[in-house]
Amino acid sequence: MLISTDFSGLFNERFFRNFLPIPAANQIPLRFLTPDFQLPDITNNTLIKLSNYRNKQPVLLAFTRIFTEKQYCPFCYPHIKSLNENYEQFQNRGVEVLMVTSTDERQSQIVVRDLGLKMPLLSDPTCRVFRTYNVGQALGAPLPAQFVLDQEGRLRYKHLFSFLDHNASVEKLLEQYNAIVKS
Repeated sequence: MLISTDFSGLFNERFFRNFLPIPAANQIPLRFLTPDFQLPDITNNTLIKLSNYRNKQPVLLAFTRIFTEKQYCPFCYPHIKSLNENYEQFQNRGVEVLMVTSTDERQSQIVVRDLGLKMPLLSDPTCRVFRTYNVGQALGAPLPAQFVLDQEGRLRYKHLFSFLDHNASVEKLLEQYNAIVKS
C-alpha cells in the first residue's frame, strides 16, 4: 500500500531530526572513489560493506524515502517498485542494486515483505550514510538520490532529488551502465 491512514510510528526521533529542509549538496566529483559504509541488508539478513564490491562489480546506490513501514514517499514508491521489477536487468549486466532507507530494521522487514523486494534493502535509521552522501532532507526523512558506481567504486553518475526530477528512471540508470562499459 502506498499510503496508509495509520500514522503510528511516524513522529519519532528520526522524523524530528530530519524535519527541517536541507537541500541536497553532494560534492563527490565524478570519477572519484565514493565513501565506504557498512549497513544491514534486511532482504538477505546479512551485513553489506560497500568496499566489498570494489574491483568486483558495479553498484547502484539508490537512496529512497520511506517514512514508516506504512508511509511511503509518493515520488519514491513507484521508483522502488520499478527498481524491484527491473532488478534482473541490473543483475544481468553484473550490477548490484543497493537500496538504502532510513527505516529501522523492524520497519524495513515489513517493507521487504509487503513489496516483495528482491534487491538488498539496507537499513540506515541514524541517517549516517544519507548524511555522508549529502542527499538532503525534508519533512521527516532524507531525500532520495541515485549514485552509479563503476567496478572500482568510483562515481560515474549521480541524480539528486528535485521537485522537477524526483528520481532517475530505470532506463536512465541502465543507460549509465551501458556508457561505463563503452568507456
